Amino acid sequence: MEKFHYEANGYSIKEVNQFVDDVIMHTEGIIKRVKAQSDEIERLRADIARYKKIEETLKSSLYKAEETSNNIKKEAMNERNMIIEDAKKNASRIVNDALLRAERIEIKADTLERNVKIFKKKLKLIVEQQLSVVEEIEELKID
Repeated sequence: MEKFHYEANGYSIKEVNQFVDDVIMHTEGIIKRVKAQSDEIERLRADIARYKKIEETLKSSLYKAEETSNNIKKEAMNERNMIIEDAKKNASRIVNDALLRAERIEIKADTLERNVKIFKKKLKLIVEQQLSVVEEIEELKID
């Protein structure tokens, strides 16, 4: 603590008043700093609250984006699976159709082969009959 000089009626009024003025000024400075710091704290709290809201919004957006991405992936996989399933069905149908056509063609080929054999037999028979007729004619001419 400061030491004051004694005067006739006690401490020096001028020194005491100066000390009180210094204390008042110092206290007012502290009050101004506390007020400024309080204002800064309030501003920072408001910023924190705003940033927390932004953070929550970003978290929510990221969650929704991830969820949407997962849904899109699932839909793409489902669509891919459907396309593959349709392709398998179409491939099976095409193969079955080709087998049926091949079977029909084979049946027609067998029929044609039988018809050719029958035609050959009939033609051979006709040719033999005609040869027989020719031989009879020759025998008639000779006799």
